[in-house]
Amino acid sequence: MPLDGRGFSVLDWLIALVVAAGIAAAGWYVFIKEDKTTSPTSTSQSTTGDKQTPSFATPKRSAHFESSTPTHASILAAVPVDVVIDFNFDLAEGSTIKITKNGKDYGVGNTVIDSNKLAMRRQMDKNAPDGVYTVEYKACWPDGSCHDGHHQFAIESKHQSNYQDMRNQDSVTIRLSDIRFQPMDILISSGTKVTWINDDEVPHYVNTDSHPAHTHVLDLNSKALSKGDSFSYTFTKTGAYLYHCSAHAADMTATIVVI
Repeated sequence: MPLDGRGFSVLDWLIALVVAAGIAAAGWYVFIKEDKTTSPTSTSQSTTGDKQTPSFATPKRSAHFESSTPTHASILAAVPVDVVIDFNFDLAEGSTIKITKNGKDYGVGNTVIDSNKLAMRRQMDKNAPDGVYTVEYKACWPDGSCHDGHHQFAIESKHQSNYQDMRNQDSVTIRLSDIRFQPMDILISSGTKVTWINDDEVPHYVNTDSHPAHTHVLDLNSKALSKGDSFSYTFTKTGAYLYHCSAHAADMTATIVVI
């Protein structure tokens, strides 16, 4: 067979072209397959086995937003005592909170600005059903400007089955031991006095959420508790109380649901 100037025959060139075309086709197939695999999908719920967890929209934080209770994407076993939003700038009249589900506002009463003007709060209907709630807020400043924001949380009362039932007791003790609240999540009756006792060598705190604002329930904040020290609080309002130890905020968290 005739050769070209570089010593290749026509057959050699044909074989090379066929191989190159095959490689290109395989590469295109892999590209298309990977593109389809990594394309994002939108779902209203996440499913793990036969369990479904709620999906939350992307939050919007207004200017000067610091934290909130409940936090975005949190799942509570009961209606929170209050919905609280914390800021790093003085709030002014006109600031409002709405707690909505399917277009209905489950907020009760007016939005209240704390005396230090760095947090605003609103109570929530204690009979609000399970589901995802959107907290829509407008934060206003002394210069008359206002900024809006929103985030979401969910209520799933089925999680109460995982709580230790300590209802119908006048008093309950929680030990601060091995860098944990023991027991951690409990159900109690309205009027129950809860006492926390530190068994550890290191100091602990009992602090209401969020961290470090500690504004959800203002009286649910202890001083530093050394070994053997105690702190007590009597729960009179029904709902979910979220708290933590501010010295070990990543590890020591707990919830009390008052029924």
